[in-house]
Amino acid sequence: MTTTPRLPASLAYPAATTETEATEAELDRMLQLALQSNARVVRIGHGRSPAAARAARAFACRWEAAGRIVLCAVTWPEEAASWLRQATRFTAANPDLWVMAGPAGGWAQMTRRLLWSTSWRPERTIAFAGIGTGRAIGLVGAVNLPGLTGATNDGGTWAVRDGQLEIAAQSTEAR
Repeated sequence: MTTTPRLPASLAYPAATTETEATEAELDRMLQLALQSNARVVRIGHGRSPAAARAARAFACRWEAAGRIVLCAVTWPEEAASWLRQATRFTAANPDLWVMAGPAGGWAQMTRRLLWSTSWRPERTIAFAGIGTGRAIGLVGAVNLPGLTGATNDGGTWAVRDGQLEIAAQSTEAR
């Protein structure tokens, strides 16, 4: 990284960005990934977009219905001076697993701050489909995100391994 984790606005926030709603298949896969990690306690972080907030709430409901604990949900803005306050709050209390949702630009800014200033670990994090894109991962650098995993909108899985984003569609047997 450079002398600051902050990305230039022209890179983080291109003019044409779209965010999609989390699908049922995506939410199901997110829950499966979290349960497979043997986590009991999570912290959820998300951007302030309506779609990210809905995805985070839907995951929290499913997680708690499975008898697990959500310590808290932390939101982050798309634009901030440093994201340090949100990053510190997100990593407090050392949960078993972190869950992330949000538009690529704000997520990348927050994640760069997490890597720069906290004990956050990508291998203990799962994220929604909007984060599992070449653009989003590229804003942070795949080499900085080993083990970060998430769900695709069709219920498949994406993961960062060996400095690369790998995407696996849901198998037809699982459907």
